[in-house]
Amino acid sequence: MDHRRDRVATAAFTVGAVAAGGNAVGVRFCLRELDPLWSAALRFGAATLVLVCVMAALRLPWPRGRALGGAALYGLLNFGVTFALTYYALVHIHAGLGQTLFALVPLATLLLAVAQRQERLRAGAAAGTLCALAGVAVISQAPLQASVPPFALLASLGSVLSLAEAAVLVQRLPKVHPVAMNAVGMAAAAAALFSGSALAGDRWVAPERAATWWALAYLVVAGSVLTFVCYLLVIQRWGAARAAYAFVVAPVIAILASARLDDEPLTPSLLLGAPLILAGVYLGALRRPGPAPDAPVRPPGGRPPRSV
Repeated sequence: MDHRRDRVATAAFTVGAVAAGGNAVGVRFCLRELDPLWSAALRFGAATLVLVCVMAALRLPWPRGRALGGAALYGLLNFGVTFALTYYALVHIHAGLGQTLFALVPLATLLLAVAQRQERLRAGAAAGTLCALAGVAVISQAPLQASVPPFALLASLGSVLSLAEAAVLVQRLPKVHPVAMNAVGMAAAAAALFSGSALAGDRWVAPERAATWWALAYLVVAGSVLTFVCYLLVIQRWGAARAAYAFVVAPVIAILASARLDDEPLTPSLLLGAPLILAGVYLGALRRPGPAPDAPVRPPGGRPPRSV
């Protein structure tokens, strides 16, 4: 059973990481025509409707009580705060730098989980994080050398902390089906984003360009529904720190998508940085951790010895 659960988690990790990789390109297309908070609100409002339909098809019950409140709080952090800050940052900074900073999510998640006593600081996880960050830095060395508006940089770093804390929070909440958790969470986030958009004076207009519609459709179905259902599933099986490594794969996918859609050249930095990122993901997330050194040894068919 454990091996089967691990295969499901590995598949969800891979699918979610690939789907998340196209998000940066999709957001860039949307922001060429739509205001930031309005664009984010449209995205998660539509994603909520998709998830509600999936819940109805699967006959999933709505969370109640503490589970409902926890799912809403998760959504406000994971989608509302995170993507309000992300969309604002991507108006002012290059997408490569924004994706580079998002690769800090595993490190932030690991440190927050350790600080809140949910996980131990494993040497493999720390090494994997540093290796993956080195790969992302190599890939994105050009944006890293560019001047960055301070508020945009702070917004991007704030989105990293919000996303990381949401992953840690999930571990403390009552267990809810990933589809239902995301449906409630995205509904709460969409309400907050629509309110913020109105207060910010955004133009509430429908997209006119076909490219914007295609980008929005991708962000709703693959970038929101598929990505975060897979992400929650992996968190429930692997824990927050390991699940967050999906965000260090995303820069590679984003650059490949940009090369295809925006005719951006594949540079030598990608050929050097991609193996570092994949090695980091293997060390930090995919490699099965060994037993803790102080774990009691269970005799065959018996109970673990009691400590004296």
